[in-house]
Amino acid sequence: MNNNFPKHIAIIMDGNGRWAKQRGLKRTAGHEEGAKVVRDITTHCGKLGVEFLTLYAFSTENWSRPKLEIEFLMKLLEKYLTNELEVYLQNNVRFQAIGDISKFSNALQKRITLTQEKTAKCTGLTQILALNYGSRNEITRAVQKLVVQNLAVNEENINSCLDTAHIPDVDILIRTSGEVRLSNFLLWQSAYAELFFVQKYWPEFTSYDLDDIIDDFIKRERRFGSV
Repeated sequence: MNNNFPKHIAIIMDGNGRWAKQRGLKRTAGHEEGAKVVRDITTHCGKLGVEFLTLYAFSTENWSRPKLEIEFLMKLLEKYLTNELEVYLQNNVRFQAIGDISKFSNALQKRITLTQEKTAKCTGLTQILALNYGSRNEITRAVQKLVVQNLAVNEENINSCLDTAHIPDVDILIRTSGEVRLSNFLLWQSAYAELFFVQKYWPEFTSYDLDDIIDDFIKRERRFGSV
């Protein structure tokens, strides 16, 4: 495999609602279609040999959305994890969640924990869902851990206290829908990520789009601050 091949791809899956609105559908239809793309992209990454795929599924700011939409997203997430367990196992995909899942219902927390436990021995791609996740919140919680454990404040210790401890930094960060911002997603881990902003909405994003991005990434020279 090419030495420049990405180990860790992160995606801000943006545009579900706008995709639905353009088609005269409810926003919820966009989220349902987006969930199908999650499966396709996860399976494709596993086949390519990507080691980690982190998907921004629900942010700490998403609680400000309409109550009915939040309720739908919670049900969709629980349904997705229930239905995908067999797919994870068939494709040797390990599931992991980052973020503060304590804000979710007990049933959803149990489903998240169960999915992590059931796939813990899978050795292929690790799919990471960022759930009730915000990078500032994550870094704040990491610093609080440092204080509790009386550890020195340095990069190594902060890194070890993040939700992504033991996961390599992001190589490729993708955002769909044409928006050009990071929206509080993996700010620490993306310090030297290559950024790709795609005009397509998430429900339109395909494995071919991902292949084009990876091809572009492989051709880039990553200097990490050197010459």
